[in-house]
Amino acid sequence: MKRIMLLMATNFAVVAVLGIVWNVLDASFGLTERMMAMGLPAGFGYIAVMSLAIGFGGAFISLWMSKGAAKRSMGVQVIENPTTKQERWLFDVVKRQADRVGIDMPEVGIFHEPSPNAFATGARKNDALVAVSTGLLEHMSADEVEAVLGHEMAHVANGDMVTQTLLQGIMNTFVIFFSRVIAHLVNSVLSGNRDNNSGGSSYGMTYFAVSMVAQILLGFLANMIVMWFSRYREFHADKGGADLAGREKMISALQALQRVNQPHDLPGEMAAFGISGGLGDGMKKLFMTHPPLEERIAALQNSKY
Repeated sequence: MKRIMLLMATNFAVVAVLGIVWNVLDASFGLTERMMAMGLPAGFGYIAVMSLAIGFGGAFISLWMSKGAAKRSMGVQVIENPTTKQERWLFDVVKRQADRVGIDMPEVGIFHEPSPNAFATGARKNDALVAVSTGLLEHMSADEVEAVLGHEMAHVANGDMVTQTLLQGIMNTFVIFFSRVIAHLVNSVLSGNRDNNSGGSSYGMTYFAVSMVAQILLGFLANMIVMWFSRYREFHADKGGADLAGREKMISALQALQRVNQPHDLPGEMAAFGISGGLGDGMKKLFMTHPPLEERIAALQNSKY
């Protein structure tokens, strides 16, 4: 659950900051209050525009910050000038794969983590970062590491970071819009049942509290959709890794993850672009960034390519 909460908190934090800024400005100038006075269509139309701006703004700010945040949070050591045989090999494999998929050479890095894992991130295909853990290099053969790198390069080449950001932006927009609509309707009903001395307003504590609770609850539902897409995307990244390194190497890499003690999940948004993901059962499955390893292995074994 720690991974799930971190993943949701990263996006929610950015959206929350933008929402607070908007609320302060809106409260100062009374924009929504004025729009509501003009009628529901105009008022809710204004909320829709605000929701769109905050929803996509939060998602794309998170994307823009992703590479720098990954380097800091994971302690990634970027290989600028390979000095060891291992670094030169990593650099050469990524360069060869980048040429094959037709993108610029991404930054290559290593982070200290005993569990085998890797991730790719970046705001653009041609400005990405691919990093592997020390545990991955220790527990996997060269062929298996090559397949893992191919998996991550497939994420980059497929534009998965941007695609997920667009989906997250859509989900953010709906969450913000409907949470404000629900808060407005609840506040209107409660205000209608009070006398004129109640002091109720759309910017009162009721409106704020209801909108925050609704945003959290709707956010959980929205993240189920985002996580479903993440799991769907993993099968395509596995296929991409098989195309770049070979199907047997990709299958072997996934089997190696099964043999090692279950890898620790990556923090925050990095989890969605890692190689392993985590185990889950019951409701947890709805928030998993990756399908179970056995399903991914079976998909490769049963594929016709």
